[in-house]
Amino acid sequence: MLIKIRDFDCTEVWNGVFYKKLSNYPLVSDWEIRTIIEFTEYEKKYGRECEIACDNEDTLRIILDGIEHKEAYLSASRPKLLTECTACPYRKGCVTEYVCHTTSADNAIKIFECGKLLSALNARKISVEELMHENRNAANDPADYFEYIMFAWGNCQAGDRLVMERKLNRLPNEKDLSVDFTPGIRFYFKYDELIKHPNAVIDGFLPLKIKDELMLSEWVYAIIIPTAHRATLESVIPSDLKNKVIYVENDCKDIWDWSEKVYRIVENLAEQENE
Repeated sequence: MLIKIRDFDCTEVWNGVFYKKLSNYPLVSDWEIRTIIEFTEYEKKYGRECEIACDNEDTLRIILDGIEHKEAYLSASRPKLLTECTACPYRKGCVTEYVCHTTSADNAIKIFECGKLLSALNARKISVEELMHENRNAANDPADYFEYIMFAWGNCQAGDRLVMERKLNRLPNEKDLSVDFTPGIRFYFKYDELIKHPNAVIDGFLPLKIKDELMLSEWVYAIIIPTAHRATLESVIPSDLKNKVIYVENDCKDIWDWSEKVYRIVENLAEQENE
């Protein structure tokens, strides 16, 4: 795996390359060094060695020294706001209190019927080789990625974008993400709680991921369902999850507006609990 460090638009893993954006390139924070260390450790666990490339020699030297002395960085505190990606017009970064898993209404039915989030390997019930060679694996993810349930930061729109992409079977355009946007179902979790899950894994790229399966009744904080899907989903929601469900009207102008609206609702839940 090649790790490229530069002032990219965002951080992503694509076709065997980890494009790591630094929030203030060429400066690198202790937290960013920690994530690079965690990425190399995860890759090593699955037999993949990492090569690091950076145009700035001073930055590269600092990072390589950090990897050499990883104990000094693995305890670096998680920032409340990550500004590696600043595409969000509202927060200008990723808020790190909550994570979410977003899916389509059809997949949500299956999730509610079994009461669990499942990895792609467990949910799809086909071989990992088949999963790897599907067109939907455009990023050319390796086999182990399909063993995990993936999570994004709670105010991120990436999950809904992926739901739209799979609905359309192509990359969504601006119209798809605004006037034609249909949001997915979001399962929200408190980061500081979910990280305690026995199958939680940190890979240095995602906030976290869970291997194999996740029992919703034990871990989910809130479930956001667009009101357009209420009639379809309400009857299949287990009784022990009904109090976690919030139906939200999509009266938003675009995907960014929706992401902010639902995240504010989740934030307000915590405020109401503390009153």
